[in-house]
Amino acid sequence: QLQLVESGGGLVQPGGSLRLSCAASGFTLDNYAIGWFRQAPGKEREGVSCISSISSSTIYADSVKGRFTISRDNAKSTVYLQMNSLKPEDTAVYYCAAVICRPGWSRRQIFGSWGQGTQVTVSS
Repeated sequence: QLQLVESGGGLVQPGGSLRLSCAASGFTLDNYAIGWFRQAPGKEREGVSCISSISSSTIYADSVKGRFTISRDNAKSTVYLQMNSLKPEDTAVYYCAAVICRPGWSRRQIFGSWGQGTQVTVSS
C-alpha cells in the first residue's frame, strides 16, 4: 500500500512562502511520479503540480506557474513543493500522491490512498 505523508503547511500572510514535504512511508519514492493536489472548502480537489520519477520533468497548473516549484530528493525519498508569492486563493488542504505525470495527470486515478494532507492558510 503506497502511503505518503504530507507536512509543512501552516498560516502565512499573502506574499509569503511555504515549503511542503511529501515523504514515503514503508517504501522509496525513486520509482514513482508524484503529484501535489489541493482541496479548498466547498471545492473539488485539483491538481497543482507533478514530477516524473526518472527525468524529473514537471507539470504545473496555470494558477501556480511561476510561483510554485516541485522538486524531489530521491536520497531522502521526499518530494517538495516550494510555494512563493502565496495568495488567499491558495488556501486549501494539500495532498500528495503517486501519479502518472503526463498531460491530464490530475484526472487519472492515483496509486495508493490519500493521506491526511497538510493545511495551508494564506491570510492577513
